[in-house]
Amino acid sequence: MIGVAIPIPDPHGALLQRKRASFGDPLAGAIPTHITLLPPTEVDAAALGAVEAHLRAIARTERPFRIRLRGSGTFRPVSPVVFVALAEGIGGCERLQARVLSGPLDRPLDYPYHPHVTIAHHLPDEVMDRAFKDLAGYAADFDVWGFSLYVHGGDGVWRPQHDYVFGSGSAAP
Repeated sequence: MIGVAIPIPDPHGALLQRKRASFGDPLAGAIPTHITLLPPTEVDAAALGAVEAHLRAIARTERPFRIRLRGSGTFRPVSPVVFVALAEGIGGCERLQARVLSGPLDRPLDYPYHPHVTIAHHLPDEVMDRAFKDLAGYAADFDVWGFSLYVHGGDGVWRPQHDYVFGSGSAAP
């Protein structure tokens, strides 16, 4: 099982992960703070080389762009998720996501793509309400340098395997 995402750099990523843990989200320690480009996807081990070549080709032709996180949002009642919203960088994420979900990673999605940073998932309504209110004034800005390939371990933890740096296509473990 793999995923592709834009990692949220520290100190923002670490702060949002601590916030997620403070709401009692059991996945807080298993999922690094990120903006999803490819949701959890099963890939045959024999196809991994083609997937990595695909991701290198995408990174080679992309350029850094700015992300501005502002406030909170939710997908409730459709999906039990509270998130930090993007105020800038949505177009860059959408372009990147469309490119990632092509070629060897072409697959249908359960929901239309909406870039966000999850901070609470499948928790009681009162906790979701608290998360929404607690991060309503949140703000952070950073430049996206590239994206990462993550692998879901047997222990349930998502771990970055390779970083794909924009402009170079390099994949660093």
